[in-house]
Amino acid sequence: MKIYKTDEIRNIALIGNAGSGKTTLAEAMLFEGGVINRRGEVTSKNTTSDYLPIEHEYGNSVFSTVLHSFSNNKKINIIDTPGMDDFRGGVVSALHVVGCSIITVNTPHGIESGTETAFRYTEQAGKPMIFVFNQLDHENVNFEQTIDQAKSIFGNKVTIVQYPLNAGAGFDSIVDVLKMKLYKYPKEGGKPEILDIPADEKDRAEELHNELVEMAAENDENLMELYFDKGTLTEDEMRQGIKLGMIDRSLFPVFCTGAKLNMGVGRLLEFIANITPSPNEAVEVPEINGKEVKKGDGAPTSLMVFKTTIEQHVGEITYFKVMSGTVKEGQDLIIAKNGNKERISQLFVSAGRNREKVDAMNAGDIGATVKMKDVDVNNSLSEKSAGYKFAEIKFPTSRHTVALKAVNEADDEKVSESFQKLHDQDPTYKVEYSKELKQMLVHCQGEYHLNTLKWFYNNEFKLDIEFEKPRIPYRETITKLSQADYRHKKQSGGAGQFGEVHLFIEPYIEGVEPKTMVSMNGKDQKLSIRDTQEHPLAWGGKLVFHNCIVGGSIDARFLPAIMKGIMEKMEEGPLTGSYARDIRVYVYDGKMHPVDSNEISFKLAGRNAFSIAFKNAGPKILEPIYNLEVFVQSDRMGDVMSDLQSRRALIMGMGSERGYEKINAKVPLKEMYKYITALSSLTQGRGMFSLEFDGYEKVPQEVQDELLKAYEAEFVEA
Repeated sequence: MKIYKTDEIRNIALIGNAGSGKTTLAEAMLFEGGVINRRGEVTSKNTTSDYLPIEHEYGNSVFSTVLHSFSNNKKINIIDTPGMDDFRGGVVSALHVVGCSIITVNTPHGIESGTETAFRYTEQAGKPMIFVFNQLDHENVNFEQTIDQAKSIFGNKVTIVQYPLNAGAGFDSIVDVLKMKLYKYPKEGGKPEILDIPADEKDRAEELHNELVEMAAENDENLMELYFDKGTLTEDEMRQGIKLGMIDRSLFPVFCTGAKLNMGVGRLLEFIANITPSPNEAVEVPEINGKEVKKGDGAPTSLMVFKTTIEQHVGEITYFKVMSGTVKEGQDLIIAKNGNKERISQLFVSAGRNREKVDAMNAGDIGATVKMKDVDVNNSLSEKSAGYKFAEIKFPTSRHTVALKAVNEADDEKVSESFQKLHDQDPTYKVEYSKELKQMLVHCQGEYHLNTLKWFYNNEFKLDIEFEKPRIPYRETITKLSQADYRHKKQSGGAGQFGEVHLFIEPYIEGVEPKTMVSMNGKDQKLSIRDTQEHPLAWGGKLVFHNCIVGGSIDARFLPAIMKGIMEKMEEGPLTGSYARDIRVYVYDGKMHPVDSNEISFKLAGRNAFSIAFKNAGPKILEPIYNLEVFVQSDRMGDVMSDLQSRRALIMGMGSERGYEKINAKVPLKEMYKYITALSSLTQGRGMFSLEFDGYEKVPQEVQDELLKAYEAEFVEA
């Protein structure tokens, strides 16, 4: 294959709602560019893009696929992304490395939730965008209605470059108002006749042409002057204005296709080749240390890894974008994260499962390699002289969490190793082992994402797993002063055990001074604080330990043991076994035995005295509270608000943003299990939300009673 120069390369991502025809469009693009000689079909499970067994079974994309095509002596790299929002990691990573995005619209269905989601991703990435109104050869097509809907949601930046004639079952013609020509296709699709626009369409085409001219001229002062002077622009001048408008997202061109029959695809490729920005013109991934990254001849080589996958008989395949210079087969590069050397043993240009070997690739191109030892997604590699490190892909935060365990405990290690393989392919899968909850927690994007995880365990890894509801990381604390003493005494023939501890505990409140006098049960107890230790706790809050021993009733050498016993009980709270926090302890008296007292005795005495005092100190369970932000269409506000109230949410405010109603609330984590599924159901898939930890608050008494009963029942069973 020819080695393409940077200005001969175009990088695009196909994004949009599931079922909008991205994979079918990609197939037609490859066929039109001569990369394949026969078009596959999703229903026949023979497309170049969706080639994995799980994609054949699901009937849609699960991972992004790197492809390429050609038009007008340009190489067009294409990343076909999944349409379901649970697999949005593939969309985000693709947008990170391309120069332009194409949002496919299922025209008979109009603007769907996935269309709006795709648009938001392009907005966040700041990438140029083309709308492709696809499936115009289907029944119930209303192009005008869908255009109006798009303009209503995305604004008047939505600009018609093409519109269809005979949309529906008889679709065969597209009017192109940039070229002012009619593209008429054979019934079976393929190469069109390029004709003059019919007389009865001339007025409408002229009107849309003039609108396009105005939109193009608005993006450049020189073009605006030319437009004022001549009243129009040439096709080349329009191209220049359209490109500038796309780059600053002030213009979203609309194209028309019937991708299944390859109608409109060749003209779309031509537009991509002629007008979308090359890597020299596009907004590129920044170098995080502020170094200048040159792409021209003689520039040092650098790459950024945006995707990995694993294939049978091949192993791990690493996909990268050449950020600068020219990468060559056999070249050694340095990994920015650790300074290790990595050799590029082979270079490939990808078209799904098919890969063509090349000797070199220039800046801006997208390629693949194999047998890399220490390279993951988001790694930067460059020549030693450059030392570049590029901004990482910011993958979406998790929206759904479950506990995962192997059905057979002997498979625990295999389950963990297999999860790592899947995480490498889809970094939005995350796992952690919670020592506190004694569960392996899987964080993902939703239930469909989770079901996909199970599919891989069952079919690829051959391991039986099951999911459980995750436990909640509650905390325990106290609300009032309490006193307790405990004597630990054990005699077993030889050396005995003896330790007695008297203590007070009270809530620890930042800024409040410790007590010097305590009155309880009609008795006053003076506290002479001789030493204070503050222990910030790994799980939040503090334990403050005061040594108030006078007269040597407990030797100072036993105080660390008392402290250790108390800390053990803090790690396994007396109420439900959850971590305890924010407690002040005063150890003020006790007794020793000259022979039988030792560290273990005082550790147990301190532990048990603390436990007794805790239960008499108005103990309360604290639950994690999260800040919730929900975006919802206005006609669904009532349903969403009612649902939030049922989840004990406290509404903090409401407003509007980007055409959506926004709800801000504080909500207990306990009530958010499967919220992604509930919100999707309430909003027809259009609702969005984000969660951020806020702090801990006391649970209502009825909830505390339920938790105590559940813990007691679990303890009895154990």
